[in-house]
Amino acid sequence: MLIGVPKESFPGERRVALVPANLVPVLKAKAQVVVEAGAGEAAGFSDSAYESAGAMIAKNREEVFAADVVLTVRCLGAASETQYEDLRYLRSGQLLIGMADPLWMPEQVRRAAATGATVFALELVPRITRAQSMDVLSSQANLAGYKAVLLGAVEMPKLLPMMTTAAGTIPPARTLVVGAGVAGLQAIATAKRLGSVVSGYDVRPEVKQQIESLGARFVELPLDADSGEGGYARQMDEAFYAKQRELMGRVLAESDLVVTTAAIPGKKSPVLITKEMVDGMRPGSIIVDIAAERGGNCELTKPGERAEHGGVVILGPLNLPATLPTHASTLYGKNAASFLLNMLTEEGELKIDRADPIVEASLLTEGGEVRNTKVLELLSPEASAGTA
Repeated sequence: MLIGVPKESFPGERRVALVPANLVPVLKAKAQVVVEAGAGEAAGFSDSAYESAGAMIAKNREEVFAADVVLTVRCLGAASETQYEDLRYLRSGQLLIGMADPLWMPEQVRRAAATGATVFALELVPRITRAQSMDVLSSQANLAGYKAVLLGAVEMPKLLPMMTTAAGTIPPARTLVVGAGVAGLQAIATAKRLGSVVSGYDVRPEVKQQIESLGARFVELPLDADSGEGGYARQMDEAFYAKQRELMGRVLAESDLVVTTAAIPGKKSPVLITKEMVDGMRPGSIIVDIAAERGGNCELTKPGERAEHGGVVILGPLNLPATLPTHASTLYGKNAASFLLNMLTEEGELKIDRADPIVEASLLTEGGEVRNTKVLELLSPEASAGTA
């Protein structure tokens, strides 16, 4: 079996689907690997490093897509317009594995199905114990939470930690992290390590212990909510969000750095911070909105840009894991390799077992048809009418 690793074509994407260290278990499974020339350069991995690890280097993209299995970071909807060139390479019986953003752009799944290829979306891998080593959302969100705090610290006009000097004592900055998923918890831990006084908020009361275990204060607002599928907060009605914004405004007014991470799979990010709430913040305060790719948690967020309102800076960074491509690729490659190895027999043959919950949840297309239940629901006429 031949596994192909193409160079990512999405603008600004510096990650690669496998790094040289990830090749060891794949080659032990009796597979061969071909890597497009320059695929790992942006992440710090040279072609010679791949060759030393046992991979072959392809001169062009077409040679990579001739492989039995193609492992990529972004494909289909996650690759945006750059996907269309790659679709023409796909063929019946071939496997494509990567992040596909199927719940946001389900129509692209239908396009891929028409090629006859079998496509898996790694972001749909269920969050069960056996699949922890395959969880790309967690591995990449962890890095995003870390980098978000660093961006805020660089932008801030003050220090995060308390400092006692001969010229006087500087009090620590106050950081608020909204959302206690993987990204939020890492943001809390990073801000705490940098010496800030940290508070964390999440609509799910059960995460209080996790926030407090990192040395942060859990912000309790008198609201009723519970978890959705996969540990995410479920989408609430507008009355809930209106009440939440009212109560959170008081906390924001005390914060120097705010990191927002609230996301709902396949949906626009809920607006948790309004213009009026930003008006109540101190000049010099910073908001880093990790949810910018889906519109943002702040009403004033401009995805991919730096905005300013009343002396408050709002950052809307996109694709933060790609700004740490060496480790992001190493972790992603471990996830992708573990996912593939789960479908390989001892003889190195592929076995797509739909009785396996990991396979069933992440399978998008097979045999020329869309197979994923969630995507099929989004593609139904009723769903289209509801979003018109």
